[in-house]
Amino acid sequence: MGKVEILEKEIAALTSDEMKEFRRWFAEYDSVLWDQKIEEHINAGKLDSVAREALLSHTQGKSKKL
Repeated sequence: MGKVEILEKEIAALTSDEMKEFRRWFAEYDSVLWDQKIEEHINAGKLDSVAREALLSHTQGKSKKL
């Protein structure tokens, strides 16, 4: 049995309070991982073309004020 299958069984056995705490923890954990990945992409220049396109659209008046 692999790690994922073991985790699935463990998670399925959680009480509702434990599940609530697990969801809170996992959301925070996943958010940190997402932020790290975005930062890696920014530092590697992978979002430069998207940023240029957005700035160009904005200077051409194609953006909306939020």
